[in-house]
Amino acid sequence: MAVPARKTSKAKKAKRRTHYKLSINGVSECSNCGEMKKSHHVCSNCGHYDGKNVSTKEA
Repeated sequence: MAVPARKTSKAKKAKRRTHYKLSINGVSECSNCGEMKKSHHVCSNCGHYDGKNVSTKEA
């Protein structure tokens, strides 16, 4: 089993992890209403997906 030759310093770990939380993964803005929604899912606010109304949501 491979073992590291030296301990990874706190600074080295922190530099590697700086970009982990820049954006929320899997969340994008709806092109119709601007509400945040899960990627590749129908917008729960307006019912649009890929620029088309796919939900039969009553007003």
